[in-house]
Amino acid sequence: MTVFYDPTGSRYGMPTYPYRMAPDGLATRRQLRAAGLRPAGQEPVCQILWRRGKRVAYLYRLDLAKPKRTATPAQREAITKALRARRTCAVCGLVQPYYIPRRYGCCLDCHGGH
Repeated sequence: MTVFYDPTGSRYGMPTYPYRMAPDGLATRRQLRAAGLRPAGQEPVCQILWRRGKRVAYLYRLDLAKPKRTATPAQREAITKALRARRTCAVCGLVQPYYIPRRYGCCLDCHGGH
């Protein structure tokens, strides 16, 4: 698919490559995350187009990426409380092993009793 080969960016506004043809030293957000990295505020330097141009993936420079941030103990505690609240039934007050469906507003046992 050489139609998407535009290393100068004249056709697509930024350097563009076909699927699996991007230069080394670049990664998508998902690839950065898998490597324990984050874009760290940098803008994408190029893109990959495939599936007739309907799919796009932006690429970031690996040398500018930084390690992912870790949550502080207070943030982890807040997340734990928020997730527990999502499992607590508003009707019976029991903590369920699953998230309470928003459409019901109560656990499945309480919803079945109505």
